[in-house]
Amino acid sequence: MTSVADQPWFTDAALQKVLALLNSDGGEGRVVGGAVRNSLLGEPVSDVDIATTLTPDVVTARALAAGIKPVPTGIDHGTVTLVVEGRPFEVTTLRRDVATNGRHADVAFGTDWQADAERRDFTINALYADQQGQVIDLVGGLADIESATLRFIGEARQRIAEDHLRILRFFRFFAWYGRGRPDAEGLRACAAAKGDLARLSAERVWSEMKKLLSAPDPGRALLWMRQVSVLTAVLPETEKWGIDAMPGLIATERALGWQPDPLLRLAAIVPDDAERLKAMGERLRLSKAEADVLRQFALAPKIAAETGERALDRLLYDHGTSGIVTRLKLALSLARSKAEGDIKAMGEAGAFSKHLAQAKAYQKPSFPLSGSDVTGTGIAPGPEVGRLLGQLEKEWAQSHFTLSREQLLARLKELSLG
Repeated sequence: MTSVADQPWFTDAALQKVLALLNSDGGEGRVVGGAVRNSLLGEPVSDVDIATTLTPDVVTARALAAGIKPVPTGIDHGTVTLVVEGRPFEVTTLRRDVATNGRHADVAFGTDWQADAERRDFTINALYADQQGQVIDLVGGLADIESATLRFIGEARQRIAEDHLRILRFFRFFAWYGRGRPDAEGLRACAAAKGDLARLSAERVWSEMKKLLSAPDPGRALLWMRQVSVLTAVLPETEKWGIDAMPGLIATERALGWQPDPLLRLAAIVPDDAERLKAMGERLRLSKAEADVLRQFALAPKIAAETGERALDRLLYDHGTSGIVTRLKLALSLARSKAEGDIKAMGEAGAFSKHLAQAKAYQKPSFPLSGSDVTGTGIAPGPEVGRLLGQLEKEWAQSHFTLSREQLLARLKELSLG
C-alpha cells in the first residue's frame, strides 16, 4: 500500500496531536489534498489540511479540552483552524454540496468519505492519508499521479458548473503537475464554459493566474489556454501579442538560475503599452506594487545591444532600474532563443547579459546640490530654483556624474549672475 508515514511533515508532533484528537471516541480524521499529493510527487509540503467526520462544534470542544486553540476560519463551510505550537491546521467536516451557483456552494455535513471525495475538483487533489499514513484513493488519483494526468472527478462540465474558477485551476494544476496533452474531456469542458469566467471576481482570477505563472514551466498550459480561448477571456491583452516569448524566457531562467517571476512572465506576453497595462492592472485588481512593476516596464526605454556603459548609466539614472531590468531580461531571453547558429544574436545575447549585470549592480548617485544652495545665492524660492537645479543636474549627468559639488556651485554662480 502507498504510504506517507515516513514523511517528516507527517511524523511532526503537532500534526500527530491533531490526528489523535480527531481519531478517538468514534471520530475519524485524515490528511487530504495538497500535502498527500505533493508527497507522492516528491514536491515540498507546506500547508496540511485535514478532513474529519466530526462536526465543527465537536472539533472545537475537543480542541478546547485538549488545550488547543480553535479558530472558526470558515465555520459555515465546516472549517475550524486548530493552532498547535504556533502551527495552523485547517480541519474541515466531510461535506456534500446541496446547491451550487458557479461561485458558492451550500453544503451539508456528513460522514461519507466517498461523497466528500467526489465533490472535490481533481483526482490528484482528493487523496487522503489516515492516522497511520496509509494513502486512501477513492477516485483514481494514484493512477493519475503516476501518469501525470490532471483529470476532473466525475463529469468535467458538472465540476465546472459548481465552481467556474475550476477552469483556471485546471490549467494551473496542469502547469504544475501535468504532462503531455491535457485531459481531452477537461479541455472541452473548459472551452465550453469559458464565458462563465466573467462571473468571477478579479481577485480570484489574478490569484489563479499568478499561481499558474509561478509554475516551473507554464508554457504548455498557456498554449492550451490560448488554443481554447480561455487565455483571451482572462487576458485579452495577449490576443494579438501572443505567448511566443515564453519558451525562450523559461530556457533562459533555467540556464541562468533565475527564480520564476510571474510578473516578468506576464510582461513577456502582454504589449508594453502603459495605458493598456494600467487598465489591465485595474481590471485584475493587481496590488499597487505589482501594477508599479508593469508601469515601470512599460515606461522604461528599450535598450539596444550596442548601448555603451555610460549611456546605460544615464538611462538608469533617468528611469530607475526596475523597468530596465525587466526589459533587459526579456531582450536577453529573446536573443538567446535566436542564438543557435546566428552569430549576430549570439553577440546580442552577450551584450544584453553585460547590460543586465550593470543594471542589477547600479547604485544611483546623489546629486550634490539642493534648493538651499540656490536660495543661498540670493534667488528667492520659486520656479526659478527648480529650473536652475534641473539645468545643473542635467549638466552633471552629461559629465557622467563627475562634476564635483565645488564645480557645480561655481556653475550655479555663473547662472545666477547671468
